[in-house]
Amino acid sequence: MSETCPRTLRLRLDEAALAGNWRTLDALSGAAVAGAAVKADGYGLGAQRVVPVLRAAGCRNFFVAHWSEVEPVLTHTGPGELAVLHGPHVPEHVAFARSRGVRPVINSVRQARLWLEGGGGACDLMLDTGINRLGLPPSEIGDETIARLEVETLMSHLASADEDSAQNEAQRTLFCELAGHVAHKRRSIANSAGIALGAAYAFDLTRPGLALYGGVPRPELADAIRQVAFPQAAVIQLRDLHRGDRVGYNAAWTAEQPTRAATVSLGYADGFLRSRAAQGALQFRDAELPLLGKISMDMVVVDCSAAPELAEGDWLDVPFDLPEVARQTGMSQYELLTTLGNRFSAIN
Repeated sequence: MSETCPRTLRLRLDEAALAGNWRTLDALSGAAVAGAAVKADGYGLGAQRVVPVLRAAGCRNFFVAHWSEVEPVLTHTGPGELAVLHGPHVPEHVAFARSRGVRPVINSVRQARLWLEGGGGACDLMLDTGINRLGLPPSEIGDETIARLEVETLMSHLASADEDSAQNEAQRTLFCELAGHVAHKRRSIANSAGIALGAAYAFDLTRPGLALYGGVPRPELADAIRQVAFPQAAVIQLRDLHRGDRVGYNAAWTAEQPTRAATVSLGYADGFLRSRAAQGALQFRDAELPLLGKISMDMVVVDCSAAPELAEGDWLDVPFDLPEVARQTGMSQYELLTTLGNRFSAIN
């Protein structure tokens, strides 16, 4: 859709909060420097919006997951600043990485061999220390193919950093042991939650993601991280409901008294899933407007009796304090961000 055609959803990105969150996490990283995970289109907020802000704040290390995510980020980064976490799976990935100056994160002997056969060069290496997802198993650390790699960043990933789990120290200890078997320039294990675990987990480079965008994975970060994303949705119709009128799919809500209702351009295609209906509400200025009935793919209905001045075309605020909404809905903070969809127009 042409950007000259007005949309009925918009998303304000607080750039100062985003930059401030990175600086805070960089400071909490101590002697290490903080990078930034910008995968999943900048955690749903738009990589082309967040990467320039983060780079202007001082970030010089960026991480995406898929090769398809490289180009939007690469236009805003310098040589050697971007790494692809999933690593190369076919020769075309190798050729693409070498032509763009992007580092692959090697996760297996097969990927190491593929990278070297394609010409090799600087890369990162992921060690599996217990998450059993991606990463080189400890049993293969001595493989001669791995020894031939030019490893820039030796990394691993914490499985339970958002909890006070013994697994955190076990993974850190194993990572230190394995690091002695691979030549490398720097080490990295901490994500957003890992940064909050303290200096022992910082090493040389930290890789925050969620906390950059307003997420709070551990209580130690609660007072330090600011909300970044502020979604809004427009009212597209107003109606007066009579006693006994039913709203939405499966007639899940019935009016017990005359009620002024607003239909709003927002639904689960925009990340506003049905789990938000039970105790959910939108906001208009200081008024809270409870949700009525089930959430649809593209619409919700709210009781706007508390805002008699509300008119069609007015904008309602969608609550997006990530820890609080996650608590209310049972969704993870990651899900709340990354399911936002692409129908929001960008505003500052």
